[in-house]
Amino acid sequence: MERDEDSPSGGSCGPDVVWEKYLFKSKLSESLVQLACSHHHCAFPLNQNELCIWNMATAQPLHLSGHHYSISAVSFGSKTNPLLVCSASRECVIVWNLDECTQKVQEGLTPRGNVIGTLLGLVLHVKFSPDDQQVAVCAGKHIYMLSAQNEAILAELDGHLAPVTAADFCTWEKSMLISVSEDRTFKVWDYSAGQLIHQSGVLTSFPLLSLLIDEENKHLITGCADGQLWIFSLISDHNYRCIAKINLKKEQDKFCNKLWKTGKETDEQQNTFKLCKANRMRPQGSVETSLPVLLIEHCDFFGLSHSEENTCSALNTSYYWIGSSSGLFVINLANFELETFLSYKDYSDLSIQFAGSCALTRKAVNGKVLCLITSMFEDMTAVLEVNLAALVRTKQSNFLQCGNKNSLSVIARYSLLTNSPLCKGLKKNMRKPSSRTLGVKSTVKDQPLVFHNKIKASGYTSAPRMTMFYPNTNLKKNKVSKWNTGHKCKDKEYPLESYPPIKYEKEISITCKPTPICCIQYSGDGEMMACGLADKTLLVLNSNLIDTNNVFAGHDGAINSVGWSHDKKWLISAAEDRTLRIWSVCNNEPALVLDKEKFHKAVRFAQFYFIDTFILLCCGAEFHLLSFYLDTTKDDLKRYRQRSVYKLVQKFSMASTMEITSLSAVNDFYSYIVLAAGSNRALEVFDLNAGCSAAVIPEAHTRSIHQICQNKGSSFCTQQHEAYNLFMTTAAGDGIKLWDLRTLRCERRFEGHSNRCYPCGIAVSPSGQFIASGSDDKCAYIYEMRSSTFLHKLGGHTDTVINVTFNPSSPQVKTTPKKLGLRQ
Repeated sequence: MERDEDSPSGGSCGPDVVWEKYLFKSKLSESLVQLACSHHHCAFPLNQNELCIWNMATAQPLHLSGHHYSISAVSFGSKTNPLLVCSASRECVIVWNLDECTQKVQEGLTPRGNVIGTLLGLVLHVKFSPDDQQVAVCAGKHIYMLSAQNEAILAELDGHLAPVTAADFCTWEKSMLISVSEDRTFKVWDYSAGQLIHQSGVLTSFPLLSLLIDEENKHLITGCADGQLWIFSLISDHNYRCIAKINLKKEQDKFCNKLWKTGKETDEQQNTFKLCKANRMRPQGSVETSLPVLLIEHCDFFGLSHSEENTCSALNTSYYWIGSSSGLFVINLANFELETFLSYKDYSDLSIQFAGSCALTRKAVNGKVLCLITSMFEDMTAVLEVNLAALVRTKQSNFLQCGNKNSLSVIARYSLLTNSPLCKGLKKNMRKPSSRTLGVKSTVKDQPLVFHNKIKASGYTSAPRMTMFYPNTNLKKNKVSKWNTGHKCKDKEYPLESYPPIKYEKEISITCKPTPICCIQYSGDGEMMACGLADKTLLVLNSNLIDTNNVFAGHDGAINSVGWSHDKKWLISAAEDRTLRIWSVCNNEPALVLDKEKFHKAVRFAQFYFIDTFILLCCGAEFHLLSFYLDTTKDDLKRYRQRSVYKLVQKFSMASTMEITSLSAVNDFYSYIVLAAGSNRALEVFDLNAGCSAAVIPEAHTRSIHQICQNKGSSFCTQQHEAYNLFMTTAAGDGIKLWDLRTLRCERRFEGHSNRCYPCGIAVSPSGQFIASGSDDKCAYIYEMRSSTFLHKLGGHTDTVINVTFNPSSPQVKTTPKKLGLRQ
């Protein structure tokens, strides 16, 4: 039975998404077999022992006979000239040359294939080698390597404890084959030598059904019968570590929940919304259908908006089709999330609603792919054409605009509004305080008490002086103080094409007793580094770790955060004692103290903001915007009275949270954006120019976010403007996520480091190329922004690495373990 190509199926449910191009009815069911699709052909068994090749260009089937038993596996070769297809049954394995078979049919002759194997048993999977010279045949518990030209067994791989369900060749490693089995493990083989290289442990309680090797990212992707996907790294020194685990059912529910919250339905979205509502209001006692992973295939992703295409190309995003019994899923391997999905039952004109097997073309033609499915319960096979651009249109119209209609940007693109809190704070900018405020007359100066021409009085402001020595005034003019905070012109620039800093240079202990380093931060010129300790002190060191420049004491609790001003003259610190202090780098006494009476909880985070114009701090479920004035001049008559002042501009509350767990804003250039994360696992974006919340990302992580890290760049290098809209978040047990402020979506996830017990920190390099992360396994990890797999593992620490930071002026990274010490 053939359908007209110009009559799309689906009725009112997205008529431009899927067409049923051709429908074949068989005498017996062909549900649990391996199907195959190439660029313009589909291959599948018909009437059990007949091989049918459907040509998309001519819309004509080619019937090939040669098997006496039911065909259980079909596969196309890697090359197109000539195009080979292999079919396997219990009694033989046959390789067909489609060009020769087509020519013989046109001449009225019966085409014959080349028998390359006989009596191997029940074959569940066949796969051509990259050069089409060999064929891997998975029969029972064995894998046979057969020659594609003649009947010869080149190797027999034995080691699985249950039937082998799939196998694939590794193209960048010679003679490497990977197989999965019903014994729930995968194995890596050297098929030329017939040796087992690696054997995994038992991954799940369900059989593994499918397998794909991602050549671009060097990943192994496998799926099982309960809808779980595992992704493993195949990089040589990664020891086949698991990068991510994806649950299709959970991703589908998350996708539906997002659609449910968008609110508006269009004609093309009604089918997806119906499925979402059905999932949310499932009758009690009903049985949920499983989502077995029948197929994993590459996906050419079309239909992205212009901004998304730029972002995805910059981040090297890969997409994959996941074929299941209920429909097709598109998974984004950058963030391991569901991009979109197609459910067969949502299209009433499709003849098959529940698939037993499926296959997809690897590359799209005009934005469309061929899909071949067999019915699980009926004797039918259908050839479908899927329009991927139309399929993802629903997601674009909802997720790319929901909560971000104005496309937020970190860089300020317009002037301050008249009613903006920032504008109000600037108008009321704290100048030098009046005498009433300080209680000191402005006319009081350092003068003697007796005013006679012939009598000198020392007064009370200075002690009697005696000449003890004559200072050396013959100083070199180029000698500067270690506290010279003026801007220095440096000839060098940060090397944008440099390798990540992985060479060990130095390690120091900054305290005598084991004391956790709670926070570290470089100054903007990269010459000094501030460390907040759990012993209530704040240290300032040279970036080369040679000398401790100063020690600041005054807090009565562990220091939670430390930050430098843009001009490198001031330090701000917040501690568990519910106080905030601002220090001059030239003085050990604080210039401004906000005591515990001002805050009902500990100040978790504090920083300078808007190029040192304001102070941002978070306390409880709200953060404060303060204007301030700092004065370090002394008056011995009023030495205990604080001359620096501050004023609250506005408080901002984060919705539906008990406490803000992380706060971040840019101080190196003008920006209106403040990012806040709460204990409710949400991420909220505030626009301080508008003075309100601009967007909320609920459930950004599975646990509370403990750090937000923005790509702030450096004064020593320049990035593209769009790059500053990227920021990262991390949570214990949920890895690192890379977000784009313009789309408010997770663009990539970074997995591999261990982060389950302690809040391990993250940092981004000044060039925006690399990400550093601490880890529970006493190592630090370096990731490349374009890949989810770590590049380097920096060992040698004696405890959990909880802090990492990049030097803004040179390719260096500092790491601090939980107890003691600092490594470079």
